[in-house]
Amino acid sequence: MDKILTCSNLKKGYFNKNALNGLAMEVEKGKIVGLLGPNGSGKTTFLKIAAGILRYSSGEILIDGEAPGVNTKAKVAYLPDKNFLYKWMKIKDAIEFYKDFYKDFDEKKCNELLEFMNLDKESKVTSLSKGMLEKLLLTLTLSRKAKLYLLDEPLGGVDPVSRDKILDAIVNNYSEDSTIIVTTHLVNDIERIFDEVFFISEGEIALSGIAEELRMEKGMSIDELYKEVFQ
Repeated sequence: MDKILTCSNLKKGYFNKNALNGLAMEVEKGKIVGLLGPNGSGKTTFLKIAAGILRYSSGEILIDGEAPGVNTKAKVAYLPDKNFLYKWMKIKDAIEFYKDFYKDFDEKKCNELLEFMNLDKESKVTSLSKGMLEKLLLTLTLSRKAKLYLLDEPLGGVDPVSRDKILDAIVNNYSEDSTIIVTTHLVNDIERIFDEVFFISEGEIALSGIAEELRMEKGMSIDELYKEVFQ
């Protein structure tokens, strides 16, 4: 099966500390993948490198066969863990912003997602709750026709009802010719959607595998396995 992402001996250093310490992984096309680890394990650093917005120190990473750059940015939709919209915006302004910025933005899909998420285009971004804002940011990201979606903590600080809505949106809008990598430490809430999981610890992959095979082999849920790996 074709690989959408491969990396080997990937390193990224900040001052005297390595955020990534020889990371190696391969991700096949058409999968929903969990990148699981505690805060400070290197998850966000890795996603920023894969998204082409952060340079790595050494090693190799390929997105659809190419090193991160202008070409790969057109194939990758990245949802950071922080709000990137301007305070003056209404939801309709955020949509126009995305339409102008990304050629692959699908307005029809966006409108369908807005309805599914119960979001009103006239609402001001600053008036949205944490859960509603997360739904909007995810809607904008998933409305791109990307080959690789990188979602950094999409459930962070979101109430349980919004979590279910967000997970449903991810699963319902995933196509077999695209791949989704999700980082999280809220494993129990999200593990049901994963095809494969990678456990990341101190910038290295500590354990990886097909989610269902790991459950069978270890006799525990991915959440229980996560707690065992990072206890």
